[in-house]
Amino acid sequence: MKIASTISAALLTLVFISTASAQIDSICGDVGINPGLDSPFAHVPYVYGQVTLKGFDPGKKPPKVTVIFQEGQQSPNRFMVGRSGSYCFRRASTNATIVVEVDGLEVARRSLLASSGDQQREDFEIEATSTQRSTPPSVISTKYARSPNPDTADLYLRLAEAERNKDVPQAIKVANEIATKDAGDYVAWAKLGSLFFVQEKWAEAEAAFRRSLEQRVDYLPAWVSVGQMRVAQKQFSAAIEILKHAVELEPSSPSIYRLLGEAYLQNKQGTLGVQALDKAIELDPNGQAEAHLLKAHLFELAGAKQLATKEYKAFLEKVPQYPDRKKLEKFIKDNPEK
Repeated sequence: MKIASTISAALLTLVFISTASAQIDSICGDVGINPGLDSPFAHVPYVYGQVTLKGFDPGKKPPKVTVIFQEGQQSPNRFMVGRSGSYCFRRASTNATIVVEVDGLEVARRSLLASSGDQQREDFEIEATSTQRSTPPSVISTKYARSPNPDTADLYLRLAEAERNKDVPQAIKVANEIATKDAGDYVAWAKLGSLFFVQEKWAEAEAAFRRSLEQRVDYLPAWVSVGQMRVAQKQFSAAIEILKHAVELEPSSPSIYRLLGEAYLQNKQGTLGVQALDKAIELDPNGQAEAHLLKAHLFELAGAKQLATKEYKAFLEKVPQYPDRKKLEKFIKDNPEK
């Protein structure tokens, strides 16, 4: 198809710029941050989202939930999540890691690439352990759960303390101690890999991720991190195969489809990239609204302006408070759909 071939050519000059979703002002506003006050031309990056607790006993004191954001060689920033479940961090355009802790123990970790865009939403659903539930659920999800090891519990607390003190070398040292003491702790190995990843220590990160997957071959966070690492290394074909596998493990994840779509685009496979972005939108229409912008920019560069108009319209319906709304409305007016 002419459009598909033109899209592939346009990808030579494509710059991927993600923008705020409709929810960013309300979510960040919950924690006293207002991204809307930033200049719309400044492209100030944020990572934001919500942490949802599932299955916890409402009759007990709610657990302490902390979100930790670490970028490159910078010291980590910590935020204690309130009743709204919202968090928001202003970030620079570098590789980063975001971690969720419940009562001082890590329960989730994700790696973020510098190329992820200006404003990126990352939501987390945290399942209660058996001791935290009010009654046993009909179906207990233990997909990625691992029982705490008493021998490493104190080390996890030391790791949390190192991060609170913004002592990155100490955090890496303690994470390595955990993984060495309990070689089967795939969560610890993946954590260590992510720490090396944000420091761009590729060999060390790969070795740690490999150890994680040797212990648990379906550990999704490790696969996703490896896929992102391949993108950071500009090994796009490898990243695509890894992220395709991640999609097989978690076919309902819109964020993985978005990552896969971006990897396809960076590998100059526009048609497949658009298909993956469409799937991300299908799974999370509002949370993945920025995928419409990625598609629109691609179509615009390819000269398919009517297709770009369609995507811009869809985006503005979901993000009515977009700072550059007038600019998009002008494009839509100048390039009406037939």
